[in-house]
Amino acid sequence: MTATVPPGSTGAQERASFWGRLAGSGLYRALSGLVLASPRRQFLVLLAIPLVWVFVTHLGPILQMLNVSLLTNYPPSPDKPPSYTLDNYASFFSDSIFITPFIRTLIFSTVLTLVTLIIIYPVAYFLARHVPRESQMKFLMLLLIPFWVGEVVRIFAMMILLGNNGAINLMLKAIGLIDRPIPFMYTGFSLSTGIIYLTALYMLMPIYSALEKIPRNYGEAAADLGAGPWTRFWRITLPLSLEGIAAGCTLVFLIATGMYATPVLLGGPSTTLFSEVIAGFFHVAGDKWPVGAAFSCLMLLTALALSGGFNKLMSHLARRVKQ
Repeated sequence: MTATVPPGSTGAQERASFWGRLAGSGLYRALSGLVLASPRRQFLVLLAIPLVWVFVTHLGPILQMLNVSLLTNYPPSPDKPPSYTLDNYASFFSDSIFITPFIRTLIFSTVLTLVTLIIIYPVAYFLARHVPRESQMKFLMLLLIPFWVGEVVRIFAMMILLGNNGAINLMLKAIGLIDRPIPFMYTGFSLSTGIIYLTALYMLMPIYSALEKIPRNYGEAAADLGAGPWTRFWRITLPLSLEGIAAGCTLVFLIATGMYATPVLLGGPSTTLFSEVIAGFFHVAGDKWPVGAAFSCLMLLTALALSGGFNKLMSHLARRVKQ
């Protein structure tokens, strides 16, 4: 009898033999021995991939932005070669029309970060301390559902909610509280509501993670010693969740300082943020890109400096609590 070969088995055998020959080759053995000879080299190989990713996709664009901010003109042209200058940074301090939205953005982001913390902390506390562990993932999924769609879609949903014919005005009319629509849109209220709505998840997850890690027997021991609910919260829960608060506030602050679509769609003339000023330079043809890049670097460095100072303060407080 002639044995029948199953379809596809020949290709599988060829692939297996290829990888077998490759693994048995002297070049492969020499290369693997050189790269994986010690745990240190193995660690460096594993570390190389994320480092390349960070430098190419994260630091690379920032360094290019810094380089453009120092040029006299960009994109470069044959008849006008660029040179390096600091005039792009000096132009920021030359007119209050630039300084005002810059300061407004920092104050606005700081206040919204505090408001987001006040709103989200009770949600994270309830989820971490009062919802059974087996049900916490279900509640998290319910909270994450709005974030499955893009930012612009959620902004338009907020516009539908706050519009003159939106759900809020229609409800207030139906119960007889108003006769004419309340102009929520294109105000500081609509912009604040939109940013809080878009950044709530970045505040929720770090705080929830910090609260969920606090052993429950800490509160039980304090209760046995006579501490009331508020005393247990202020002396145990809140101090031990400072790291989560610091992480959440940092994320929300940095995201709020760089938001562009939200202030464009929900804000108005009196709520112009610095990101809109920066975008204006990139929308103009000519030699304005270096100015926009310089303004971007100024905002980035300022936001990072403020976040670094805040995290240093919170780390100091956390160390004092643990001592």
